[in-house]
Amino acid sequence: MAVRKLYGSRDSLPTMRALASLFEHELEFEFIPVDHHAGDKPTSLSLSLSPFGELPVFQEEDLIIFESRTIMRYISHEYGKRGKEQVYEEPKLQGIAAAWIDVEDHQFDPPASKLIQELVFKPRKGLAADEAVVEEEEGKLEKVLDVYEERLGKSLFLGGYKFTSADLTHFPALYFLMKTPVKRLFEERPRVRAWYRGVMTRPGWEKMVEIVEVEKVPVY
Repeated sequence: MAVRKLYGSRDSLPTMRALASLFEHELEFEFIPVDHHAGDKPTSLSLSLSPFGELPVFQEEDLIIFESRTIMRYISHEYGKRGKEQVYEEPKLQGIAAAWIDVEDHQFDPPASKLIQELVFKPRKGLAADEAVVEEEEGKLEKVLDVYEERLGKSLFLGGYKFTSADLTHFPALYFLMKTPVKRLFEERPRVRAWYRGVMTRPGWEKMVEIVEVEKVPVY
């Protein structure tokens, strides 16, 4: 059996994405945490594995992958279980799912990440949120969620008729946003509401949360 290792900070969004994918596919792996709250930095090994010194880094024997969405894509293609695959065999359907992964990356994540910075990270450091930034980014996120609402009227999940990485890639941001007033933007859209509530019952979500909240680690 291949020895898999994931280097990362348990409460960073990219690491959370990789963790969720590993858990969804029921893979055995060793998680090597890098606790940046204690001032730790990536080990010399992890720095040698990632050309930019960024986490997470996934290692499987002689295979080394960095960038969380790339790790997620690799896992879903390599380890899909019969009947539970999170990819499509049909190229056209997989192309659609891949497009919605990119939508999360380029359309959803930018405003979501800025809102998390203002409404979660800054308050935990004793700083006030910039209300002008919050208002602007909420407006951007609303436009994205309007597109999601329309999309989910045509398919059960963002990537098509089944759960795929196009849905899983949202896990980290949803974890944080559901703890803020931004949650109302999801609740106001019935299809989006049903979608996010559904994905939050996935086993990968539950195990990801267990890792993130171990020992009540503060989230920054």
